[in-house]
Amino acid sequence: MDIVFTVLILLLAVAASGIVTRMLRVALPLPLVQIAIGALLAWPRLGLHVTFDPEIFMMLFIPPLLFADGWRIPKRELFMARRSILMLALGLVFMTVLAVGYFIHALVPSISLPVAFALAAVLSPTDAVALSGIVGKGKIPGRLMHILEGEALMNDASGLVALKFAIAAALTGVFSLRDASISFVIIAVGGLATGAAVSWLFSFVSARFLSLNEEGDPAPGVVMTLLIPFAAYLIAERFEFSGILAAVSAGMMMNYTSIANAGSVSSRVRGNSTWTMIEFVFNGMVFILLGLQFPHILGRALLDAHETSDVEVGRLIGYIAAVAAALYALRFVWVWLLRWFASRGAAKHGMASAVPGLRTVTVTTVAGVRGAVTLAGVLSLPEVLPGGAPLPGRDLAIFIASGVILLSLLVAVVALPLLLSGWRRGKDPHAAEEAMARTLAAQAAIRAVDEVHDRDCADLDESASAYAADVTARVMDIYRRRLATLEDEQEPREMARRADALEFRMKLAAMRAERKVLLALRNSQAINDETLNKLMREVDLSETALTVRKR
Repeated sequence: MDIVFTVLILLLAVAASGIVTRMLRVALPLPLVQIAIGALLAWPRLGLHVTFDPEIFMMLFIPPLLFADGWRIPKRELFMARRSILMLALGLVFMTVLAVGYFIHALVPSISLPVAFALAAVLSPTDAVALSGIVGKGKIPGRLMHILEGEALMNDASGLVALKFAIAAALTGVFSLRDASISFVIIAVGGLATGAAVSWLFSFVSARFLSLNEEGDPAPGVVMTLLIPFAAYLIAERFEFSGILAAVSAGMMMNYTSIANAGSVSSRVRGNSTWTMIEFVFNGMVFILLGLQFPHILGRALLDAHETSDVEVGRLIGYIAAVAAALYALRFVWVWLLRWFASRGAAKHGMASAVPGLRTVTVTTVAGVRGAVTLAGVLSLPEVLPGGAPLPGRDLAIFIASGVILLSLLVAVVALPLLLSGWRRGKDPHAAEEAMARTLAAQAAIRAVDEVHDRDCADLDESASAYAADVTARVMDIYRRRLATLEDEQEPREMARRADALEFRMKLAAMRAERKVLLALRNSQAINDETLNKLMREVDLSETALTVRKR
């Protein structure tokens, strides 16, 4: 029963975090509020302590979140920025392991070099979920945000692979760069292939046996999609591939499978709403679990140090600040060099003004926040050596990693809004292609309506034909007005937009009036709950479609 109560309390805390965020007079990012709630729940008198098992955490929370990110992230932009993403997700990770590892060992000699490399490896992955929660949607320019998201998707795997070899070196004292490089390629490629294969297989089975292409019950298909990230992760881990990359690859593959795009409308609507809820709940529980761990890790270490001397407390805090500064410095230099080399390449093609932007480099540096994967990785360090002796420096490594996570979140909360203030992001780079897509879709709709009219109204009598022509004109008028709002000429476009805005207000008022009457009928027992739910769902879906298009 204790597990049940703990889960219920965590779910309540996730829900309360959203309410608290809206009630606060000062705008605070949701992840920070959730970490604070987790820290409050860890108060000794409340008696809530959740043991953080890294294996269970990585298997339960990370696959669905990475799967959803891989599903949602734009693949074209990801491919266009592949060089930058790979240089951050691979080059920066391994440079961080090497440079920061040596720095940690020099700073804290009690941490052996392999453990220092392991600590640097778990500090190398960044957390795009925390970043999105801190800055909000649309605050960071699209291209830069795509690079940061792509980096976060990929560097979890490279950081954890580096951690694996660092732990092996700590336990055995043997390390081979050649073997590590070959193993990394096999683990990465195997994970990507496994995830893509699992996603394709689920799509094939769903299309053949769950009737997703028909207007049936969409629930089985939605449940199938919930299982895909876990299946990809577990199968990849079973064959000693990267389960993280398998979950990312499975999510990316979903954009090209029939289960995602060719299924029924009801399955897509329900699937999207289900995944939105899952992302909110799982993200919230991840940050609340982080908050639950910090008092036990940071608080206990600082209290023990305080009993020794205040100098010891200052030294522990200094370790966190020094390691964080080293991470920021290395990331700044690496990003600046990447942009400098890119600007030189652009200058060769005639773009003489292409120089590294200091603000862009700084934002990219500060945006490299650390999150739950870092804590899970450092807690997975073995407690003892093969001979039974304690692993030297493990507790201090966990303390430093936890402090760096918290410090990176606080720095991002304070610095990013200041750095992004007044940043002119320019016009939406996708506005032209969106207008083109809307135009072609509306033209195709008009042609389809015309074909239906010709086919279904050929044998009608004069009265029925006149009525059918009126219906056809009314349906076509919706798309003609939509085309008019996309024209280049100012006057017809403005007239169409005013008509569109008037129609929107009328439809919205009509739908809300429908909803009010339906509720009144149910309250007076004129209709039952089943009838109410059916009709309310129709109105809700119509209003959702109307408001989404208006946005």
